[in-house]
Amino acid sequence: MLDSEILAEFRASGALLEGHFLLSSGRHSAHYLQCARVLQDPMRATRLASALAAGIPRDLRQQIDKVVSPAMGGVIIGHELGRALGVEALFVERPTGTFELRRGFALHPGERVLLVEDVVTTGLSSREAIRAVEAAGGVVIAAAALVDRSAGVVDLGVPFHALITLNFPTYAPDEVPPELAATPAIKPGSRAQEPAA
Repeated sequence: MLDSEILAEFRASGALLEGHFLLSSGRHSAHYLQCARVLQDPMRATRLASALAAGIPRDLRQQIDKVVSPAMGGVIIGHELGRALGVEALFVERPTGTFELRRGFALHPGERVLLVEDVVTTGLSSREAIRAVEAAGGVVIAAAALVDRSAGVVDLGVPFHALITLNFPTYAPDEVPPELAATPAIKPGSRAQEPAA
C-alpha cells in the first residue's frame, strides 16, 4: 500500500483526529491517530495487516513462531497480523501495572516472537512488552506497528517495521505552542476523554 492509501484508510474511518491531545507519553500533539477506529472494520484491518506483513522481509517472516501484542491497542492488529503470517497471536496485559502473559497464554523457551503495536511513539510500552515476552521465555526477533510516530528514530533493540511513518510534531508540557495551549488538551485512546489537568 502507498502512504496515501494508508492515510485514506485512516481518514475514511475517522481515525485521524485534530485538536489538542495529551499523549500517553506525556507529550502534547495537534494530531492523534485513533487506531481502534481504523481497525473496527474487519476488512480494513485485514487489508492493513496484510500490507504490514508484506513489508516484513520474507526471511524474517519465516522465523516468526508467534505474535505478541500489548493490550489493548495492539490486540486487533496483532490478531490480524497473526492471521496474515499464519501463526498464533497472544497479548500481554498490565493487571498490576507491569505487562505479563495471562489467560493461559504461554511461550515455549526460545520461541521467536514478533511484537506488534498499533502505534509506536516513544517505544516505552513496546520495550516493556519485550521485557515481558523475555520474562516468559520468548525471544523477540522483531517488532512491527501500523504507525511509527517517532519519525523513524525509535530504537526497540530489534528490527522494527512500520506500515507508515508519520512525523506529527509533539511537545513537552513546557514547549506547547500558544495556539495549541489555548484549547484544553484531551486524553484520547482508552483513557478518559476529559480535559487534561
